[in-house]
Amino acid sequence: MAGATRERELLLDVSGMTCGSCVQRVEKTLLKQPGVLECRVNLATAEAAVRLAEDAATFETLRSAVQARGYDIEVHRDRPDPAREEERAWLRRVWVAWPLGVAVMMLSIFGMHTDWARVAALVLATPVQFCAGWPFLEGAAHRARSFGANMDTLIALGTLTAYLYSVWALFAGQDTYFDTAALIIAFLLLGKYLESRARGRASQAIRRLLELGAKDAHVVRGGREFLMLVDEVKVGDLVRIRPGEKIPTDGVVEQGASTVDESMLTGESVPVEKGEGDDVTGATLNVDGSLLIRTTRVGSDTALAQIVKLVSEAQSNKAHIQRLADRISGVFVPIVIGIAAVTAIGWLAATGTARDAIVPAVAVLIIACPCAMGLATPAAIMVGTGKGAQLGVLIRGGEVLERSRRIGTVVFDKTGTLTEGRMRLVGVAGDQAALAWGAAAETSSEHPIARAVVDGATDRNVAIPDAFDFRSAAGLGVRARVEGEEVLVGRRQFMEAGGSEVPEWLAEEAGRMQAEGRTVVWVGWGGKARGALAVADTLKPNAADTIRALHGLGIEVVMITGDNRTTAEAIGREAGINRVLAEVLPAEKVEEVRRLQAEGEVVAMVGDGINDGPALAQADLGIAIGTGADVAIEASDLTLMSGDLRGVVTAIRLSRRTFRTIVQNLGWAFGYNVVLIPLAAAGLLNPILAGAAMAFSSVSVVSNSLRLRRFRA
Repeated sequence: MAGATRERELLLDVSGMTCGSCVQRVEKTLLKQPGVLECRVNLATAEAAVRLAEDAATFETLRSAVQARGYDIEVHRDRPDPAREEERAWLRRVWVAWPLGVAVMMLSIFGMHTDWARVAALVLATPVQFCAGWPFLEGAAHRARSFGANMDTLIALGTLTAYLYSVWALFAGQDTYFDTAALIIAFLLLGKYLESRARGRASQAIRRLLELGAKDAHVVRGGREFLMLVDEVKVGDLVRIRPGEKIPTDGVVEQGASTVDESMLTGESVPVEKGEGDDVTGATLNVDGSLLIRTTRVGSDTALAQIVKLVSEAQSNKAHIQRLADRISGVFVPIVIGIAAVTAIGWLAATGTARDAIVPAVAVLIIACPCAMGLATPAAIMVGTGKGAQLGVLIRGGEVLERSRRIGTVVFDKTGTLTEGRMRLVGVAGDQAALAWGAAAETSSEHPIARAVVDGATDRNVAIPDAFDFRSAAGLGVRARVEGEEVLVGRRQFMEAGGSEVPEWLAEEAGRMQAEGRTVVWVGWGGKARGALAVADTLKPNAADTIRALHGLGIEVVMITGDNRTTAEAIGREAGINRVLAEVLPAEKVEEVRRLQAEGEVVAMVGDGINDGPALAQADLGIAIGTGADVAIEASDLTLMSGDLRGVVTAIRLSRRTFRTIVQNLGWAFGYNVVLIPLAAAGLLNPILAGAAMAFSSVSVVSNSLRLRRFRA
């Protein structure tokens, strides 16, 4: 049997794109090349993520195909701040266009009937048209060579028509429109500058994530300490981290103890205690102790690098609504050119003069530029996913956002998701010495229930005496000698088999605790049961608050667990969950999710991402509870980097808010064209105002998306 075809990912920087039709054209071109399996092009980031088969076309072949369509690509490289470079380039053109454009306007207003002013207007408008406005003309020429059209085509047609008509009119003694061409370009350039500035702010999330990492590390080799760049650290190196320093890479604590601030990765504000054997994550902050760690992951394998990769991929993944917008943009430009032509012909037939036909046709071409449509969705996804990463929530792209807003039922796994996943002492009945002597007998046991009893006694400041002659009976209990007495700790039948009498009042207390879903551990000595200790897997902090918040969003909550029904329903009551699916085997969780979906529910599954993998995959939305070091391997749609369940509410609210922003953006972009194109065709919209409106439509879409940065969990 032949081996599976190996695939590889290629991230490309794309230049020359200006609107949604460009996105669609680049995607189609790349997808036609041999071995290209998938392609996602993002206008907001100017990047293309391409998935290639092993025998795919070379990069040069891909580049030649894209260049033939009037665009260019190069292998992605991390530049200091590409958005800032683009912003400066547009600003330089703004400084050329605006002074000259205003001067041309003043000449047109006050010197229209003098020959010197008309000639001066030509001289001043020419550098605006062909120097400051060159990116629009160049883009249009590239599209024309490949028989295509985009936003640049509309701008070039509109401004060149006004400019060339004005040159003819200058010598024919007619009114000129040099100010129209110059000011349209000035407004468009100002819009491009403001748009690139806003897009730079929108892409700050990834840059901030990258900046979180430490730049150097104190590496211990051969008993000596060396300061070196973090890129030079290898797996297995010993690294010393002093108080106040960033942990440079992922590792395990070899020596020392400290608290570590992980908020920059998990969104959790409370520092976490770290000691020998604990995992630490690169880019987190060592607060108050000295640590010596052994590195386990470096470079692109670290949790931070994986998170940056996931956020980047999320920003290039498209929602269905974005693909629809791209398709509309792809046919929109030719339609607009047709409308402009019909407008010109209609006005020419009605008035008989070229001047009266040109002005409304130019206004149609300029007002209809579809750049706002192309930016409406990717800008919102870029800001929304970036904000999610800051809050410790990884959202894997636009499709996840769409699904999240439709969630009607959230299914929680119990153990390790709703609960802590470990036993705690939650109740004591009987003799005061029962807890102390029971903990003494359990000290030598590694059983989770034994650890819960010992930790519970310690937390209650109970003095634990020494125990001797420890013996264990598998599945039943333990016995040990404490202060000369043989102490039995375990199940009730273990007590009775050892000859211990169980008082009726104690049995009633134990029964009450068992009815609440607790596990009861009996303690006895001297031929009598002296106490009953209740242990349970307790709810995580904020679990009940999370359930209430989900109910407030109109979402039904279901708990699914393999535990017995009594225990499960007790946890459900405590958490505020009405629907509990108990005694469900791991393999049956998938069937339960399918059954809910068959009832018409749109289901989100929340689990640990490992044992609940099949159910997470089956759900309409899989939400994995993880920690910073594990997040990169979670096979879910949406991952919470901390164990705080409030992240589920944050994720759903942020997804809904982001999708609402996308709808607002598209509503503005489409509505703006629907309303203003007829006005332009009717001659009711000055081309200069059309240029200003078109330029600021893109800015408004990106600015609206930037409001997501103010989202609060």
